[in-house]
Amino acid sequence: MDITEVPLSQETKRKKKTNKMSKKRRATQEGTEGGNGVKNEEEVKMETLEPPASAFPPSFSVSEIKNKQRRHVMFMKLKQDKRKQKMQLKKKKKKERAALGDKAPPKEVPKTIENQRVYDETTVDPEDEEVAFDEGTDEFSAYFNKLTNPKVLITTSDRPRGRTVKFCQQLATVIPNAHVYYRRGLALKRVIPQCVARNFTYLMVINEDRKVPNGLVLCHLPDGPTAHFKVSNVRLRKEMKRRGKDPTEHSPEVILNNFSTRLGHSIGRLFAALFPQDPQFVGRQVATFHNQRDFIFFRFHRYIFKNEKKVGIQELGPRFTLKLRSLQKGTFDSKFGEYEWVLKRHEMDACRRKFQL
Repeated sequence: MDITEVPLSQETKRKKKTNKMSKKRRATQEGTEGGNGVKNEEEVKMETLEPPASAFPPSFSVSEIKNKQRRHVMFMKLKQDKRKQKMQLKKKKKKERAALGDKAPPKEVPKTIENQRVYDETTVDPEDEEVAFDEGTDEFSAYFNKLTNPKVLITTSDRPRGRTVKFCQQLATVIPNAHVYYRRGLALKRVIPQCVARNFTYLMVINEDRKVPNGLVLCHLPDGPTAHFKVSNVRLRKEMKRRGKDPTEHSPEVILNNFSTRLGHSIGRLFAALFPQDPQFVGRQVATFHNQRDFIFFRFHRYIFKNEKKVGIQELGPRFTLKLRSLQKGTFDSKFGEYEWVLKRHEMDACRRKFQL
């Protein structure tokens, strides 16, 4: 039987050489490990006992990775590691509190911008005699003494669009005894005397920009004051999910939250005088003005008592957010009006922990 030799290519020869070299290295490593086998076993035990080292060195920065996809993956891993550590600490503290029982220390109050607020000198004390005297003699004293009933005229800027008109109509269903009139190009200085002659106590003007409501002028009649607000985040009833049926004609209850300074107190009284003082509890409707970080959030709800402890709430709409821009003495006068307060953003908004209302 004839045997023919097949010539080997250069690549197969290289593979054989690399295989031989790897075998030699393994043999030398096994020989060295055999000389001091005890140490290697101890090292293996220590490796099994020790927790796995973190994937990121202490001086690691994700921003140093230039590849965008890899940087995103590493960032997500880092975020997961931090979340795991946080959950482990939380579980450990929970076990410690359960073990201590009544002797457990009180829970730490989380730091927020609200509870770290810079103290304002104009914060109102409800027992202050000066504040009580000012409230008894200000422009709203006739309303709070039940001498007048609120009557509101709602109008818009010139040539309003459909969204602004719908917003005014829905506001008229929220505020009792409110009437919507078209502006027809009249100046506010001519509108105000006509409102006073017809016994209106408020003039509300909704301004718009690019078909979206963006401003509100609220003028208390006949002696003022006049407040100018920025309007944002307007949502009509059709745009809200899980809303209730349209509100009824019952006068709602009014809730004013966190109006603590003298300026905030006067703005709260300005909103309170929009609604009658005798709410009809049969309607179960509530209008809320909630001040948080100088943003005033308006919500309109209907509530129902499910049992002695549980209450169900259903939002009726509309909802919007207000930001005070200025407060003017007297009725609206853009040229010669005297301003009590004007928003200066670069001065007043420099510190995030200082609020005006």
